[in-house]
Amino acid sequence: MSVDYRRFGLTAIAMCIAVGSSTALGSVESSLMAVQNKLINVILPLAGILGLVFAAFSFFTGNANARSHLFLAMMGAVIGFGAPSIIAFIRSLIN
Repeated sequence: MSVDYRRFGLTAIAMCIAVGSSTALGSVESSLMAVQNKLINVILPLAGILGLVFAAFSFFTGNANARSHLFLAMMGAVIGFGAPSIIAFIRSLIN
């Protein structure tokens, strides 16, 4: 049983071209919007939650800077969870 590697290679190249051309139709603007949406809706709230967890751990272990950690974590959480509203407000001012 012999395998025709040339035919397999041409099929693989054709599939790559077919799939690649459909994904290449996205513009730079849509890619940047996707990154912005991921940052605003996922990463910033997650960072706010992790900051609150760190501040709580710092508070429970009796760290001298626990109040400062808690205050900064709360500010980070407000900014992280409020980021979509802040962005919408700034966009409404610009447009």
